[in-house]
Amino acid sequence: MNIISPSPSRRNFLRRMAFASALATVPGLFAEELVRTPRQTEGPFYPDRLPLDTDNDLLIINDTTTPAVGDITWVSGRVLDARGQPIRNALVEIWQCDHHGAYLHSGTSNRDKRDANFQGFGRFLTGSTGEYLFRTIKPVPYPGRTPHIHYAIKMKGKKELITQLYIEGHPGNERDGIWKNMKDEKARKSVTVPFTPISASKIGELAARFDIVMGLTPEA
Repeated sequence: MNIISPSPSRRNFLRRMAFASALATVPGLFAEELVRTPRQTEGPFYPDRLPLDTDNDLLIINDTTTPAVGDITWVSGRVLDARGQPIRNALVEIWQCDHHGAYLHSGTSNRDKRDANFQGFGRFLTGSTGEYLFRTIKPVPYPGRTPHIHYAIKMKGKKELITQLYIEGHPGNERDGIWKNMKDEKARKSVTVPFTPISASKIGELAARFDIVMGLTPEA
């Protein structure tokens, strides 16, 4: 697993990454209706007390000097309507367990082992391209579940969609009841994506691309 050293310009770097990623997208690319992202259970571990830091970098808390442990992963994508149009001002929330399998929740089974340097929860507000970006760790399994990242998409304070992101090709998927319960193969594939090495990274970072398709149409 990788441990990185924080940079004084970390937050500016994150903003530049988000902007560069947005430039690479073309809104309204799809003429047909896309596969809508399937709804999934929220699970029992949405944080019962939000961290003081809720930004989109889950590896560093409030510019501390000690980063979280894990395989560094950039998770990005767009929030789209069913026709492929970007959705602006969608609040994307993610939460996941740390490298020990502990959540940011008082009821997590192994909270005594929780990585205190892992934020465990983050937020990103989409702009005109619908793009979002997080820096986090590659999800790990914990008893009874395959690796996954929880997502909630909020519009005007209301949770419009709750879903989960899975690792393509992970052997735990076939044993995971929630993953297997998605009977529609296209829907299951839409939330199961590759976590691939970033060729330019010298510290073994990964990238995962996850576009979220809502059952909404853009406002006039």
